Amino acid sequence: MTKQFAVPPVIFPSGGNPTVATGGNIQQRRVPIAPFQPPRPSNSGIPFMSFEIGSATTTTAGPIGGGTGPISGAANFDDEEALLDELGIHPDQIWKKTKSILNPFRVNPTFHKDSDLSGPIFLYLSFCLFQLLAGKIQFGVILGWIVVSSIFLYIVFNMLAGRQGNLDLHTCTSVIGYCLLPVVILSAVSLFVPQNGAIRFGIAGVFVIWATRACTNLMVAVADGGEEHRGLIAYACFLIYTLFSLLVIF
Repeated sequence: MTKQFAVPPVIFPSGGNPTVATGGNIQQRRVPIAPFQPPRPSNSGIPFMSFEIGSATTTTAGPIGGGTGPISGAANFDDEEALLDELGIHPDQIWKKTKSILNPFRVNPTFHKDSDLSGPIFLYLSFCLFQLLAGKIQFGVILGWIVVSSIFLYIVFNMLAGRQGNLDLHTCTSVIGYCLLPVVILSAVSLFVPQNGAIRFGIAGVFVIWATRACTNLMVAVADGGEEHRGLIAYACFLIYTLFSLLVIF
């Protein structure tokens, strides 16, 4: 014996939500709505920034419970130092120190009491560039010789000066680097001089004597205890710049 259950009919209209008829009552399915969102207060305590095109100021909310204040949109760099000054590079001082080396008979030691390595690095790169134009890649060799020469002259000078010697390695490297200017000029001139011949050696000897005289005068002037050992200091400087000139000649 089978039982039959009465199933209410389901009516789907052509447009809109489907309807279900139950016991003669038709109920429409509700369309879901977005969840309730409370309105945001106009004066919220959350900091925010608003940007407007063409506006030079930016409005920011102050601390919680506080007001707003204008902030300049364009950064003010009037009080900032120049980038070269922040890096310790002073082009005017470098030029004065370099210009003082150009006269081998009157070297002004006043500018060299404040030592720096910016000028020596520039002269080192110039020397390497001229050597590169001559077909010689000697970046590491020249840098290594500068370091060894600075340590060598630093030790020699302080051993000769004894307790009176106050030459530091930074000053010694600075003086050797700036006095490298004649060798840099020699490297530039050698590009236009024949490779073989006595003229090349004669020009190299003049520039080596120039660099030796300038370095000796500066070493004696910027440090104490070297006046009575000027000859030995000059001999050490002569050896240093002779080695650099050999890189140019050969």
